[in-house]
Amino acid sequence: MQPLDLQVIEQALAWAGDGHPVWLCTVLSTYGSAPRSPGAMLVARADGAHVGSLSGGCVEEEFLEGLARNDFPAPAQVVRYGQSEDERQRLQLPCGGSLLVLVERRPATPDWIEHLTTLRYTLLGQHRRVRHIDLTRGTLDLSPDQGGEAARLLGERVEIRIGPVLRLLLAGVSPVARVCAGFAVELGCEVIACDPREDKQGLLTGDITVRPVMPSEFIAAGGCHETTAVVALTHDPRIDDLALMEAVRTPAFYIGAMGSQRTSERRAERLRRIGGLTREQIERIHMPIGLNLGSKTPAEIALAVMADILRVYRGKRRDAL
Repeated sequence: MQPLDLQVIEQALAWAGDGHPVWLCTVLSTYGSAPRSPGAMLVARADGAHVGSLSGGCVEEEFLEGLARNDFPAPAQVVRYGQSEDERQRLQLPCGGSLLVLVERRPATPDWIEHLTTLRYTLLGQHRRVRHIDLTRGTLDLSPDQGGEAARLLGERVEIRIGPVLRLLLAGVSPVARVCAGFAVELGCEVIACDPREDKQGLLTGDITVRPVMPSEFIAAGGCHETTAVVALTHDPRIDDLALMEAVRTPAFYIGAMGSQRTSERRAERLRRIGGLTREQIERIHMPIGLNLGSKTPAEIALAVMADILRVYRGKRRDAL
């Protein structure tokens, strides 16, 4: 399963390669309750063929109806959906929700194909970039990402951050890891599982193949980028500890290990004494992993793990939940 952002960009690239102009839509901001977050994308052709999602239903239909009426002739324009109460009810946006959407009309020029190709490599690569769109002239530019909001409207200019999709690296296979893989696939994550043990080989949810290597080896070989979450869920120090020692030396945004508070304290001491980790490196590790939901079963623990990963990914403090 390809993450949705990558599906959108690859379809846009395929259509542009065949000579089709495309309309690329990106959610810039949401107000009230909205199903998709800023940065969500949809690409469409003039005949209504489309890939991606803006709201999960009615906004997409509204956009496609507008596309058929030739409502979006400009190279770049900003459209608000759900501005009035009548429109919110018609579009079935809950709790007074509304969306601000950038709509770009792009002909199949060499420059546009090159831009899409760079976006594809960015989504598949290691680093994030920022798209800069001038609403007055419709011009495009890309620059390295220095951090910030997923998308911003700054007067007559738009900034959209784009980068590797969220990668879940399962350091070892366990009952909890299997459920985490299922949740992650449904969330559109790229899932990689590493475990050298012969009895752990086979397939996980969503046809995810278990790679027969030590997770630490995969991490040391460059397996983590800045949107990678590394989770150690086996209770086997030979797998968990070595993976953690390598993970703290990477830009992974989330690193966690399963275990009780007492187990976590012993692990921290072991990582300091044997692994030579500094206090700052150990503090990067979420131990115990996950939100404190009182979880007992593998499914409940996996839910707590994935919820905490999303919390950190979205920049939410625990006390803000």
